[in-house]
Amino acid sequence: MSAHCQLTGSKPGFGNNISHSHRRTSRRFDPNVQRKRYWLSGEGRYVRLTLSARAIKTVDIIGVEAAVARIRARGGKV
Repeated sequence: MSAHCQLTGSKPGFGNNISHSHRRTSRRFDPNVQRKRYWLSGEGRYVRLTLSARAIKTVDIIGVEAAVARIRARGGKV
């Protein structure tokens, strides 16, 4: 599964692990991405979205119809 959110667009960040001896190795900070299914009543079907935990809370506030409209406005496929 791709580690990016369809609604917020959050992607992995990159940085370094720093050991006790101060050696640096590269690492990746992945967003908390979940696959969640929502009923889209306007189209009479379920949609499966890949959302970060923060975006799931946003969908709860603004509603799934508005969230799908935002995803489509960004050029995303739903």
